[in-house]
Order: sequence, then C-alpha cells, then structure tokens
Amino acid sequence: MSRILVVGSTALDSVETPSGKADNALGGSAFYFSAAASLLSPVSLVGVIGGDFPDEEIQFLRERGVDMAGLEVVADGKTFRWGGRYHENMNDRDTLFTELNVFEQFKPVIPAEQQDSELLFLANIQPDLQLSVLDQMSGPRLVITDTMNLWIDIALEGLKKVIARTDILIVNDEESRMITGEGNSLRGARALQAMGPKVVIVKKGEHGALMVGGEGELFSVPAYPLEQVVDPTGAGDSFAGGFVGSLARDGAQDWTALRRAMTWGSAMASYCVQGFSVRALRDLDQQKALARYEDFRRLAGIPEPRR
Repeated sequence: MSRILVVGSTALDSVETPSGKADNALGGSAFYFSAAASLLSPVSLVGVIGGDFPDEEIQFLRERGVDMAGLEVVADGKTFRWGGRYHENMNDRDTLFTELNVFEQFKPVIPAEQQDSELLFLANIQPDLQLSVLDQMSGPRLVITDTMNLWIDIALEGLKKVIARTDILIVNDEESRMITGEGNSLRGARALQAMGPKVVIVKKGEHGALMVGGEGELFSVPAYPLEQVVDPTGAGDSFAGGFVGSLARDGAQDWTALRRAMTWGSAMASYCVQGFSVRALRDLDQQKALARYEDFRRLAGIPEPRR
C-alpha cells in the first residue's frame, strides 16, 4: 500500500440546495479528497487554514490516520470561505460569495518526510502552486492532477506545464472543451493525452465518467443510481479520492487496476452527494464503502482484484 500526498484547498462552505442548507461546513478539495481516500489508503494533506477554523471538524480525518503535518495554521488569519446556491436541477449553481482570506497567500511547503510520497494528487489550486509542489517532490511514482475553469481562463499556459508533467489528468467535460476546443468527450480526452498524460478521465456528472488509456483503451463507468441528491459539492474531489485511494491500496496501475479505481471513485462520489459537506463520507466506514463498491462493481462488470 502506498501513501498519498494531496495538496489543495481547505475551506468552510455555506451551501443551499433544494434539500436544505449548511453553514460554515467543511469544504475544499483537499478535505473532500482526504475524506474519501483515507478509507482506502494512508493520506498526507497539505493546505492552509485560519485561526477561526473549528479543529473538531477534521478530528475524524486524524482518527483515520490522515497526516496533518503539512496543514498550515495562520493564527491571526481567516479560513477560505465559499457560499453557493444550487438550482432545482442540481447541475447549475450560483456563487453567493468567495472569501479567499489566508488561501490568497498560500504557498504550499511539503514537509521533508512527505516529499517522497509515491502518489501525488494535485487538487484544484493555482497552476503555479501545482508546479511548485512538483518541484519539491523527489519523484512520485504517479502524479494525478485536477483543475477548474477559472485556471483555464486566467492561467492556461501554466496549466499546460502542469499537464505535461501529469500521469493521470482528471477534468470534467466543460473543462475538457475549454482546454482543447473539442466538443466530443473522446476527442477531447485524446487531445489532452497529446499534451502529456498517459491517462485522461473526463467526468460527466450524472452521466458517469470516461477514461482513455495510454494504449487506446477505453472505459466508461455510469453514475450510481440515486433517488435523491442532497448536495453535489465536492463530488469530483470525492471521486478523485476514491480513484487514487484504490490505486494506492492496489499498488498497481495497469488497466484492470484503473478500471477498479474508476468504480471506487464513482462509489465515493455517490456517497458524498447524499449529505451536505463531507458528512456522508465522515459517517462512512470501510464495510459500508465496500458494500457500495461491490454493488457498483456488479453493475459495471469490474473484475475482482488479484489476491
């Protein structure tokens, strides 16, 4: 089993959906990712919070063994906060406010004992910061990268440098179109591969996700069927947590392992959206997670791992 290092945003979110609302709840890409991945593999987290952050909110991550040595606390600063309201269809949302606070000056410093982590997940932060993280590492076996439309709009050249140093790129279909100009998901994924990654995953929301491999392999996984979505915030980061956590646990990255990881990613995302913030993932244990994975594996026809 390999240790994962995640570098990303750490925040407090206030979210409204047709199912209700949650104020000042745990948010940010690194927290969502860690909540999912820590059920499968050891995780180290690098991020920044302010002195106003409620420490008890991440106690469950410590209990799962998440290493917080790289979580910087700015005692006299305020934590990054975001507020959003989702429309009835849950696909569209309005940003109500964004307060970067300590995140605006965030310069990730990787603790010496984490610089040799085998798997590195570059969560959704500014591309120049992702590059600085890569420069601090001693050669991870696998680099997995996420991004968002903001960085595509304002920092595309830097993002392309990150993509060139990435093994597995995870984007949604809108981000793929913005980077490549391709409206077709498969053509977009192949255009992204040409920029450097061996594997590209295009998330398609309620329509699942498409993975394109280095030898032209294709795999598509559906979204897990749910009767109700409570809060879609963090679903993509939870997908990434399940995906990378599975690869770390397997210690392999062949096509079978990648297909299995896609299923774990979709399973974790399906749990995430069943509650506000990370609550559903916080209350999840390995037995329940495995049951959801097994249901999903049977639906998708994914082979069992080698023993």
